[in-house]
Amino acid sequence: MSSPRQTIPGTQQPPTPESADPPAGHPEGPHPEGPHPDGVHPGGVHPVDESRPFARILLFGIQHVLVMAATPISAIFLMSATLRLDSHLTVDLLSAAFVLSGVGSLIQSLGPWKFGPRLPFVMLPGGAPLILFLAIAEQHGLRTATGAVVLTAAFSFVVLPVFSRLLAFFPALVIGTMIVIVGVNLVKVGAVLVTGRPGEPGFGDPTNLGLGVATIGFTVVFYLLFTGILRQLAVMLGLLAGTVLAAVLGAVDLGRAAQDGLVNAPQLLPFGSPRFSLVAALPLMLYSLASMAEATGQTVINAEAVGKEIDRRTAVPKTIRGDALTSLAGGFFGLPLMVTSGENIGIVRVTGVRSRFVTAAAGIVLIVIGFLAPVTRAISVIPSAVIGGTAMVVFAVITVLGIQMLGRSDLDRHTDTFVCAVALALGLLPILIPGVYAAFPPNLRILLESGVAVGACVAVVLNLLFHHVRPCVVARAARARTESEKTGR
Repeated sequence: MSSPRQTIPGTQQPPTPESADPPAGHPEGPHPEGPHPDGVHPGGVHPVDESRPFARILLFGIQHVLVMAATPISAIFLMSATLRLDSHLTVDLLSAAFVLSGVGSLIQSLGPWKFGPRLPFVMLPGGAPLILFLAIAEQHGLRTATGAVVLTAAFSFVVLPVFSRLLAFFPALVIGTMIVIVGVNLVKVGAVLVTGRPGEPGFGDPTNLGLGVATIGFTVVFYLLFTGILRQLAVMLGLLAGTVLAAVLGAVDLGRAAQDGLVNAPQLLPFGSPRFSLVAALPLMLYSLASMAEATGQTVINAEAVGKEIDRRTAVPKTIRGDALTSLAGGFFGLPLMVTSGENIGIVRVTGVRSRFVTAAAGIVLIVIGFLAPVTRAISVIPSAVIGGTAMVVFAVITVLGIQMLGRSDLDRHTDTFVCAVALALGLLPILIPGVYAAFPPNLRILLESGVAVGACVAVVLNLLFHHVRPCVVARAARARTESEKTGR
């Protein structure tokens, strides 16, 4: 299932198997390749750096691909449906999503130069940045949305040297609020794939509603029946089962899947040359700061999962540079920001296979899938209602993760409750009532209609006022009173 950064992932603990006995490779169980005292192989090589037989590496790499594949598929279908893209462009974007996910996975896993922490990471298009990308595209056009991705990726490089000083402004209270807003927005967009748009032909079609609900039902059944690695595949299996049902009902158009051609290279600049607008890119830039905070958490969690000690001062910037470089490249292929996948860290824990070469193999598999035209065309014919059902499950999890993160803040403290309530109220307003800011100037409207940006700004400002400015003012006033009392004596 998707993580919020996909995102704002990295802040959640990866899933662990629901079993009485710890699985092989779990921190409490045996490693599949034998014991590794203190996380180091008897030969002196850490498990994360071990090279394994190619067949085993490929097999475990495919596992990682199956777990994350539903997310890029859902993301591209949401883009296609929201922006009304034609089928050929959808196939090109699917190809780009898989190829860039593979390239990013290779960067993070192999760690060339100062990019990538050399940990078992898999990358994919982010869910939260997708919503912001779509908002920018609808307000300013696809070329401006592409430019916003490029600007934000460049901004990440620029702000990286000082970002640690900004972490205090993005506690769990702020990030959790952002995640909840993102999750609600994504579920709404995913639901449109099932229901259609109000007022348009086919809205509320019973067949589409049935397919969407059936896909969710299949996912629930698989998640209920399976454990361990198979449970991790429940979303993908639900997507496949929903597609089979749609084919039985005659709702799958196989004509496009049978077109000629074996290779389909991603199209560079599919929307034309980027247009750069700092105002339009501002919500995405603001989000990128929170994403950096989560990249910090994800890097630490990943290192803990593989049992490797890291220097956060060097490893975290490498993760962020890997994210930024992949996003920069993805922007030129029409994609939203790319992020590391949280659920794939869970796969590392479930299987106990800690080698970063496994996720590198997953990257190669993703690149191959992206270039195989029959595969991307076959994916493109999956009915939107089936994708929508999958997307609703995947992205509803983001909302739950946001609530979970809010639970880590002190909501018993009235100020935290107030900050969260006001940020949610203003952040959800443009989502619940579309067009509420239609009468505002265009540049202001793009900021106000981004519920994520509004919620984040409100949460950051109120958190700053209540937890940083006000305590300083109160302390200063108390000192002044104390000094005046001493002087009066």
